[in-house]
Amino acid sequence: MSRSGRSVWATRSYRRPSSAPPARSNRPVSQRRPSAEQAAAAVRRPAPAPQVPLRRFPEPRLTGLGSGLFCGAVMLLLGWLDSLLFGSLTVYGVLFLPVCALTAVWVREGDLLTAPVVVPIAFALGLLPLVGDGGGVGGYLMGLVTALATEAGWLYGGTLIAGVVVIVRRVRLVARRVAARRRPS
Repeated sequence: MSRSGRSVWATRSYRRPSSAPPARSNRPVSQRRPSAEQAAAAVRRPAPAPQVPLRRFPEPRLTGLGSGLFCGAVMLLLGWLDSLLFGSLTVYGVLFLPVCALTAVWVREGDLLTAPVVVPIAFALGLLPLVGDGGGVGGYLMGLVTALATEAGWLYGGTLIAGVVVIVRRVRLVARRVAARRRPS
């Protein structure tokens, strides 16, 4: 407070006379404020309309156990449906291939090596509804072993698909890690 009882900040504001030239800024040109004419000339563009993302394939990440349960449950369901509708081991083998690819794509990066292991187990599990049930337990096991032997091509093909997908994903993962390590922080 000043002696007159008014605040120091409430004193007169000093303005330069209108005839005086405008003060020169010490700021670099890139940091100066635009003049009134420049500001009026600048036109704001409207924000782009938000794009609705296309419906994409789901990307779940399954653990090793989860990928085994997924592949086993799907193959058991497909084996049961195949036994009801077609009864053909060839149809079952053809349906096995995309299940192998999905299992290898959906397994998380830490459990990549489990995909080529669980797909043959799921193939055998899905064969259970398809094999002949005559002759008791021995006949059932003989039908299972025969189906595994005759459909080995589909089994090897599906395991190969899962293995190739896993190897490609692993190579990409290692390349990303190396690139991240080389990138300066």
